[in-house]
Amino acid sequence: MPTLAEIAAFLGVAEPAGARDLVISGVAGLAEAGAADLSMVSSEAYLPQLAASSAGAVLVQCKLALPPTWNRPALLVEDVELATAKVLPLFVPPIPRPAPGIHPTAVIAASATVPSDAAIGPHVVIGERTRLGARCVLHANVCLSDEVILGDDCEFFPNVVVRERVTIGNRVTIHAGSVLGMDGFGYRWDGKQHAKIPHVGVVIVEDDVEIGSCVCVDRAKFSATRIGRGTKLDNLVQIAHNAQLGPNCILAGQSGLAGSVKLGAGVAIGGQTAVRDHVTVGDGAMIAACSGVAADVPPKGIVSGTPSIPHRQFLREQGNLRRLPDLVVQIRKLREEVDALKKALPPQ
Repeated sequence: MPTLAEIAAFLGVAEPAGARDLVISGVAGLAEAGAADLSMVSSEAYLPQLAASSAGAVLVQCKLALPPTWNRPALLVEDVELATAKVLPLFVPPIPRPAPGIHPTAVIAASATVPSDAAIGPHVVIGERTRLGARCVLHANVCLSDEVILGDDCEFFPNVVVRERVTIGNRVTIHAGSVLGMDGFGYRWDGKQHAKIPHVGVVIVEDDVEIGSCVCVDRAKFSATRIGRGTKLDNLVQIAHNAQLGPNCILAGQSGLAGSVKLGAGVAIGGQTAVRDHVTVGDGAMIAACSGVAADVPPKGIVSGTPSIPHRQFLREQGNLRRLPDLVVQIRKLREEVDALKKALPPQ
């Protein structure tokens, strides 16, 4: 376990007094932390909790002033959340991974290319003419269909399915149960039934993408469905055919993009949000959770609601809606007063 002095050096911040010999065994919230734990204070809202905390040391936003009663070490950092993210891997037990090499139960086509430094787990299936980059890790039951291309340092967790002709870049992580490259949801009524529209395009996933569990990314009708570099998809996200995601987008759980949606760079989408087909969302835009987006969103726009509207307008409308019960009472009283005044008027 590292000492607090080693953690300070790792983060590149000043070593606090009393840090030299303090061994840190874990990271915990203020209420749960013990004497060997490192905790964190990211805003003034958490300062009252310090008095009751048993944490051995804390990460603190450098602009905050700790109460004078706090007499234990503190590491002053610019961004507590980012510093915590850097420190946590020091305490995470290693993820169980298949041993380097090919498990005897794996089924690999003769025309596939698998580097000697790959780790191929039990019951993995790799199709014809599929190529893996260096140091790829495929956990149990991963299925790569024909003509799949993987870059270097990819890791796919159990039961990931990648259909034919999908191209995936370097350092891509896909969590358990996700499926890439299935047919898009396309049908046309022919007068008697929903006729299936073939989808002959591909999926392209660029470098440094992370895809959560049970995510579905449909292949394009033609051309490509594209996930831009650095994009992060939470669990249970749906990406429909021909969608185009720019770099560094982030989509929270249960959100879904319909066909041919275009997201610019750095778009953030809250959970349970639906975006209608052919909508364009500009660079840096934000969409609040549980929204229904039916029209284009401008760059850096912030929208919410169903159908979505500018976020400030949404907040004003919601505020007025909450006042409706009181307004109803006031209107009822006003009507009673008006009726009383009418009765008091002399006959015409």
